[in-house]
Amino acid sequence: MNMVNDILQFLINALSLGGLYALMALGLALVYSILRLINFAYGELVMVGGYSLLVFGAGPLPWIIVALLSVLMAIVASLLLERVAFRPVRDASANTMLITSFAVSTLLQNGALLLVSPRTRAVRVPSFFIENVTVGGLLISKSNVLSLVVSLVTLAILTLFLRRTVLGSALRAAADDFVMTRLLGVRANQVIAAAFAISGFLAGLVALFWVGRTASVVPQIGLNPVLIAFVASVIGGMGSLAGAVAGGYLLGFLTVGLNTVLPQGLLDFRQAFLFGIVILLLLFRPQGLVSGMQSTERI
Repeated sequence: MNMVNDILQFLINALSLGGLYALMALGLALVYSILRLINFAYGELVMVGGYSLLVFGAGPLPWIIVALLSVLMAIVASLLLERVAFRPVRDASANTMLITSFAVSTLLQNGALLLVSPRTRAVRVPSFFIENVTVGGLLISKSNVLSLVVSLVTLAILTLFLRRTVLGSALRAAADDFVMTRLLGVRANQVIAAAFAISGFLAGLVALFWVGRTASVVPQIGLNPVLIAFVASVIGGMGSLAGAVAGGYLLGFLTVGLNTVLPQGLLDFRQAFLFGIVILLLLFRPQGLVSGMQSTERI
């Protein structure tokens, strides 16, 4: 019975964490698949969502309203980044767009340092983020269950959106061949803005759970999410949305697995073990888990 409980505990934790990683990677990969832009300012969208939780949560608003407003702010910030920072350099080289993303990331971080505080700020979060429930001898974190459900539902809705709507079809086509999509009459600005809006939405969702784990926010809070998103996208295959999701879940399983099997004395080195495994995976499959397929045929 203990073995069954241990396996179920591992699966819940891994699927919960992997779902968040998949959302992070998907937000980064969606923009990359169209513009070939690795948007390292993506982490700052998580930061915007976190500070929105801080600001809106300071008032009397119910937390669900605070959460919705925070996700909305992440979407607005993503659209502003596309319009102000990336659209003017869209036709420039990939290196120019990459440098622009670094510059925007640094600018937003320093803006938070100056306008808010360089120190960690406490954020009001619901009690379920720290509560557990016991089911048949299995201790389950409520936040893990919620993040698991939210990630799966979000991925399912996004899949339906990409497959069943005109805009989703345009995004799929643009991810496969953006130049040909534009020649066929699809408006580039509309498609790219939609990609950034979805990316901001996913970053806002991730921010709710990322901030909820510690009930605090700091200007550098987006650093780990963007690194995880990038690594998961590389593992899955750059430019593939299905690969980004697969890479996110694989990274989640590896992270929880290492936390489970490593002895206490080696837990501080789990990141080194994790990236060592990632390097080995890429040595045997440098094209990623899902190669040769652009984002949408299997998502």
